[in-house]
Amino acid sequence: MLVPLAFSGCLCVYGRWRSGLFVFTVAVFGSGVVVPLLKSVAGRPRPPHPSVLVSDGSFPSGQVCAAVALVIAVAVVAFRPRVRTWWWAFGALYVGAMVWSRTWLHTQWLTDALGGVLAGAGTALLLWCAFAPLLRREAIRMATGRLWD
Repeated sequence: MLVPLAFSGCLCVYGRWRSGLFVFTVAVFGSGVVVPLLKSVAGRPRPPHPSVLVSDGSFPSGQVCAAVALVIAVAVVAFRPRVRTWWWAFGALYVGAMVWSRTWLHTQWLTDALGGVLAGAGTALLLWCAFAPLLRREAIRMATGRLWD
């Protein structure tokens, strides 16, 4: 939660409060609303003998969901569409490493991590659609150099 909060704060300092609000909302909804709701509905137990201390509920992976949501949110607000190709490659490696670590530590089943990917992507994409008018208005203001008006 610290990285999205710090990134949101930086965006707000530079006058991009709409982008900051989008990143903050994606982070809060991704790991604070959607994951606990799905965990309570699924009620799936974790694998036996995890390597680290974990709480109850395995499906979906909150860490993987937060990672995917952050990758998508950063892609939307920090990169132009043509440059995003490199970010998607980095994001795929980052999310793949998160999926691998969650299963390697025996804290989640592979399907739990994949569920986290779907939950994070779905949350971020739905919020992107909801914030599209605000982000479009901000892009126009940035292009005209009137961000602080």
